Amino acid sequence: MTGENVAIGEDMRDRIISEPELILEDRDLMSALIAANERVMGGNIVDLRGVAMDRLESRLDRLEETHRNVIAAAYENLAGMNQIHRAVLRILDPTEFDGFLSNLQEELPEILRVDAIQLVLESALSAEDPAAKRLSEVLTIAEPGYIENYLTRGRNIPLRQVTLRQSQPDNEVVYGEQADWIRSEALLKLDLGVGRLPGMLVLGSEDPHQFNPAHGTDLLTFFTGVFERAMRRWLS
Repeated sequence: MTGENVAIGEDMRDRIISEPELILEDRDLMSALIAANERVMGGNIVDLRGVAMDRLESRLDRLEETHRNVIAAAYENLAGMNQIHRAVLRILDPTEFDGFLSNLQEELPEILRVDAIQLVLESALSAEDPAAKRLSEVLTIAEPGYIENYLTRGRNIPLRQVTLRQSQPDNEVVYGEQADWIRSEALLKLDLGVGRLPGMLVLGSEDPHQFNPAHGTDLLTFFTGVFERAMRRWLS
């Protein structure tokens, strides 16, 4: 029956005529029709409509990919915002400083999905002083100037409120025994008020890509502002 036209059923023909969008909205079916049309026209004829259709299809694919990426980024940002909100509420909960430090050690790492949290405060008090040794494991006492040196690694660069980077090898003072497996960190510089030495909250992760200098810092900057205000309250 080569060369003969194969008639489609009247019911199908009537439905296509009454509802052409059934074909227009089916990408695979439209592609098959365009390919059949090109075969009928022959290879020596350029179908500008077909070229335009290919370009539109390519643009649609790129638009859909961009749309998916935007939605994924929005969900990720929302999840990060929820994390920070939960962490802020936990910081504001305790009525005693011991409870505040306990939350840093036990609950904040889980909420923020990090492997270590350490609060570093500069003080003229030696870390070997008996009073310093009685402090929580999550609190480290460092000599004046230590925080700036740790943040800048001894380079002459501006101090940022939030620094994201891969961890440096020489960080036992901050992390203790955990230093061997911390691979990236967020460093939150704390302004503890007039007349007080600075502080630093360190968030450490085993994942070398969790904290990257290319990442945004808006949420962590907000968290830092809340945390340093809470610290001022305890120090007063």
